[in-house]
Amino acid sequence: MDPNSRGPEEYGHDDGGTSRASEFERGGGGSPRQRPPRDPLTPDFGQHTPTLARTVQLVTGDYLLTVNPVDGSEIEACPPGERPGRPQKLTAAERAEVERAARPPVPPGPALPSLPLLERQEERERLVRLLARGRSVRLTGPAGSGRTSLLNLVAEDCGDLAPDGVVRLSGFRRTPGDLLYDLFYAVHNAPLHRPERDELLEYVREIGAVVVLDDIEFGGAGLDELLDATPECAFVIGATPDVPAPSADSAVEEVFLGGLERAGGVDIIERTVGRALSEEEANWAGDLWFESEGLPLRFVQAGALLRRRDQLRAGTNAVDEFGVFEDALPVDAPFETEAGDDVPLPSLGEAAAPAPLLASRLSSSARATLRFSVALGGEVPHQAHLPALVGDTHADAALGELASCGLVSPVGSRYRLAAGVVQQLETAGYGDDVDARALTAAQHYTWWAGHPSVTPERVCAEADAVLAALGVLVPGTTAPAEGEESVTVQLARTAAPAFAAGLHWSAWERALRSGAEAARLAGEVSEQAYFHHELGILALCGGQFDRSRSELETSIGLRSALAEKHGTVSGRRALALVADRTGTAPGLGSASAEEVPDARSEESQSPPGGVVAAALPGVPPPSSADDSTLVVHRAASGSTPKAHRAGIRGLARRNLVAAGAGALLAAVLGTVVTLGATSNNDANNPSDKVGVNPSASQGLDDGSLGADKPKSDTGKGDTGTATSRPTDPGPDGTYGTSDDPTPPSDTQRPSDSPSGTKGSGGGSSTGSSSHPTTKPPTKSPTSKPPTSSKPPTSPPPTSPPPTSPSPSASTSPSTSDSASGPASSAPASSSAPATSNSTSASAPASSGTGAVI
Repeated sequence: MDPNSRGPEEYGHDDGGTSRASEFERGGGGSPRQRPPRDPLTPDFGQHTPTLARTVQLVTGDYLLTVNPVDGSEIEACPPGERPGRPQKLTAAERAEVERAARPPVPPGPALPSLPLLERQEERERLVRLLARGRSVRLTGPAGSGRTSLLNLVAEDCGDLAPDGVVRLSGFRRTPGDLLYDLFYAVHNAPLHRPERDELLEYVREIGAVVVLDDIEFGGAGLDELLDATPECAFVIGATPDVPAPSADSAVEEVFLGGLERAGGVDIIERTVGRALSEEEANWAGDLWFESEGLPLRFVQAGALLRRRDQLRAGTNAVDEFGVFEDALPVDAPFETEAGDDVPLPSLGEAAAPAPLLASRLSSSARATLRFSVALGGEVPHQAHLPALVGDTHADAALGELASCGLVSPVGSRYRLAAGVVQQLETAGYGDDVDARALTAAQHYTWWAGHPSVTPERVCAEADAVLAALGVLVPGTTAPAEGEESVTVQLARTAAPAFAAGLHWSAWERALRSGAEAARLAGEVSEQAYFHHELGILALCGGQFDRSRSELETSIGLRSALAEKHGTVSGRRALALVADRTGTAPGLGSASAEEVPDARSEESQSPPGGVVAAALPGVPPPSSADDSTLVVHRAASGSTPKAHRAGIRGLARRNLVAAGAGALLAAVLGTVVTLGATSNNDANNPSDKVGVNPSASQGLDDGSLGADKPKSDTGKGDTGTATSRPTDPGPDGTYGTSDDPTPPSDTQRPSDSPSGTKGSGGGSSTGSSSHPTTKPPTKSPTSKPPTSSKPPTSPPPTSPPPTSPSPSASTSPSTSDSASGPASSAPASSSAPATSNSTSASAPASSGTGAVI
């Protein structure tokens, strides 16, 4: 089988056995099958192979920007090795190539008649003289006055006046900053490098060129900014009368361009038609001159009307079946036909608004192109896109038809509908299907901008048409059906990275804002997060840190809700770079919950003061109204606006509390280690018997905590009062505490006292007195005893406590055989429990000893 003539079986279609394919290709049966690859070493990836994302790295100021169309652009501080050197200027040949690319393309089809510039020689010479002196001049004329044609001739005359030649710029929808960058790239060779503002001003200050700037849309302060930044350039500026004038001190010369004389208008019509006018046609042209105020564009369109009239009278069509002009015989004079067959002249009203009449005599492809242009706000798609948009392989010839009729005019490197044509065609019904045409254009541009073979520069050249389609479709965007995607969102998603990589950042910003609005209306949260992320990156590159922080925080919040890890990480990196540039810590200047660690609100909260402080009975807990604790807790939960005011003050308090807790922990551990080293390793460890409650005391003869041991009793003394249960409380007025008199019981083993001496009566010979040595308390204690998790070891007394301590309670145990110390220790022991809870563990022994003297 011929490899150049593929049969239907190669595309998976069954031809019903009528194909002459071999049995091997058909698999021996009637059903076709896929042919194996011709090259067995080449893998067959299939028809729908996913295209790799095109990432572009460029340097902008101090940043290295990676344009990533998948997860969002990434920005970082530019490493020293990645920074480009000083850009070099283009050579003469390279400047000529750039100047040629700045002109609009030549329409296909027969060459258009070359019209001389009539009655403009005086203005032409004046402009050249002013530019030769280094002066800037503004050429003001209404739309259709031939301003662009005059500027083209002036540019040809000034080719050798400046060292950097002639630079052509378009001011249509451009700001002063955009024009400065356009001038920089027109003179310097700086691929993938966008200098910051200060560097840009340094570079353009050294440019010496004649700048031809047409279709400018600003004046006043904006024009002064442009002129002050380029002192070595001479500008010739084309503007319409409605554009603001230059400031009074700008030193810009003004040249006004008016209409043509009647003879000049008739001359243009004759050159357009290609013959001399009859008397009737000359009178018709005179009436048109009076109505149109002598604008050359009106005479060009009037000549097109007469040419179409001649073709109708001759019985020939303007175009053949392919949309290409047919070779018509030259017509020197109107045909002499009968009255019934004669085609009348257009009326004056039709000549004043000739667009509908001219369009009715064009080919179907040209009329479809006009409909697309009306839908795009006057933007004419490039001739390479017309076959795909219109559906005709020869639709590119439609641009030549429109140009020959005067329905389009050049603007920069592209074409737009001429002045007044959009309004005239809308009146004729060409704007009835605007939404459908804009949707078709959006679908085409989405496919085209995402194709791997299309460079970012080509997408930037078609930026106005793409943005026009977005402007039409965004207000009417709705949520797409399940399983479908919004065409508007996809167009902005595809074109925005190309604008960024092509360094057309004004179009990049407009596409991002249109995409964010479309994504919001369509309910596509993921795409909305992407657009906000890109807007934050763009603001960061421009030094607008507050706007960048706001956009990035919005994007991070949306992506966190969707659990998009890669996009969230990219946004946090950019936000950290914003914090580094502004000198603020991330998260302190905003109330976004994403900047607070999530673990703080998920893990269990530690007790106030720490775990060790909570376990120590003698350490009071910290105040519950601690400012640092409240600020951190509220910032973690995001439930109060006080997180905005926490700031560094809250961090400082939190660090102070942590330092104090650490110091307290070290002191407690040191105390524990010291007590453990100095205590007796006795088997009867009091810690095994006594609980945490400091009021639960031990006996006097247990041999712990330094208590004096009583001598063995011989049974000769009177111990009746010592063995009975005490009836009076201690000085604190509470039963069962350490200051109560506690005589030894009968079952306790008596111990020898190292400090006392035995009397003759078997009692103690020291400290025996009938009066108590301790003073009664001056007032009745009213404080409650300390609480404990365990009950006291001694049962509470059954008798009610007296209102005041009795002196007999301290003298009754005086006949006991045990003596533990001097009586002077009693006052100190009585006040020990009220001093500190931490010393109550050793207080019972001394207090009890003083009570039995």
